[in-house]
Amino acid sequence: MMAIAVIAGLVAALWLARRGFVAFVARDWWRGPVTEHFDGVRFRNIGPQPKYHGASDMLRWKLTSKAAPWPKSVPVTPVIPAERIDGDALVTTMVGHVTVLIQTQGLNILTDPVWSDRASPFQWAGPRRVRAPGVRFDDLPRIDVVLLSHNHYDHLDLATLKRLWARDRPRIITPIGNAALLARHGITATEGDWGDSFDLGPAAQVHIERVQHWSSRWGFDSYRALWCGFTLALPGGSVYFSGDCGLDAAAFAAVRRHGPVRLALLGIGAYEPRWFMQYHHMNPADAVAAFAELAPAHAIGMHWGVFKLTDEAIDRPPAALADALADAGIAPHRFTAETAGAVIEIDALPVDALVTD
Repeated sequence: MMAIAVIAGLVAALWLARRGFVAFVARDWWRGPVTEHFDGVRFRNIGPQPKYHGASDMLRWKLTSKAAPWPKSVPVTPVIPAERIDGDALVTTMVGHVTVLIQTQGLNILTDPVWSDRASPFQWAGPRRVRAPGVRFDDLPRIDVVLLSHNHYDHLDLATLKRLWARDRPRIITPIGNAALLARHGITATEGDWGDSFDLGPAAQVHIERVQHWSSRWGFDSYRALWCGFTLALPGGSVYFSGDCGLDAAAFAAVRRHGPVRLALLGIGAYEPRWFMQYHHMNPADAVAAFAELAPAHAIGMHWGVFKLTDEAIDRPPAALADALADAGIAPHRFTAETAGAVIEIDALPVDALVTD
C-alpha cells in the first residue's frame, strides 16, 4: 500500500506540475477576435489544412528513420561586415541557417537571429550547430531591425535576442502572439498580423506575409502564436524572406503586389521524410516552384547545413537544388545555395522592371 501511495503521489505531483507549467505558459497565448486564420484559440493556415503531426507520428518517424550521417563540424571562415550600406546598394551576409544580415538604405537588418550552439530549449540537448556563425556576434554592426518569423527554437533564440537587445535595442517585428514571450524577458517587440506593414525609414517598409507553417515551443502550445514571412519594400526592388514554410503558390504570388522582387531568401533544407515535413518545409523542388511564383532577380537557398533537423544529408539540399533548377530550365546563377560567411551583392532593379533571363 505504501508503494501505491508513493506512486499515486508522484503521479499527482507530476500532473499538478504540468498543469502549473501549462498555466504559466498560457499567460503568453494570444487572445483576440476571430479571423480567417484565428478561431479565437489557435491560428490556422488558409486553404487545405496541413496535417498536424503529434507524438505518434514523431515516434513513427524516429523508429523508421533512415537519417544520413552528418559531420560533427564543418569549417567556417567568419567575415566582418561593413558598418553600413547606404542608398540602393544591397549586401547580404549569410550568418547561417536562416540568419541573414541584410544591409541597404543605411539599415542593418537581421532575420531570425540565432547564435546559440543548439536549436533547443536546453543547451545540453537538442540539435547542435555543425557550422559556426558566418559572423562573430562581436563583429556584428549595430543592428537596427530584427525580423522574427515565428517561435520555433531554430528561429526564435532567446539567448541571442537578449544579447542583441542589451547591446543595440533594435526594432523587432514579429507576427502576433510572440511579443508576450519576449516581454517576459525584458524585450520589446512590435507585433503584426498577416497583411500588416511598418515603415522602417524614409525608403524602407516591411510587410508581414502569410506563409504555410505552424508554431510551438513546448508541444502543448501548437498554433498559439502566428508565423509569417516578410517582404522588405525598397526602391531598388523588394527583398522577400520566407522564414519557414511549405509550398503555397498563392501566398508566394501575392508577394509581387509589393513590386518586383530583387532577392528572395527561401528555405531549401530540413525536408525529409516528406510524409512528415512536406506541408511545413519546402524541399529544393518546392523552392524552385516558389521561385517561379516570386520571379525574383536572384534567390538564395537557406535553412540547410547548420542544424541537423531532419533525415537528408548535409550536402543534399544544394545538390537537389541544382537538379531542380536544371529540370525547370532556370540558370543556376539565379538561385544559389549559400553557406555561412558568404557575402552577396545584389544589383538594384528599376521598380517597373520585369525580371527575365
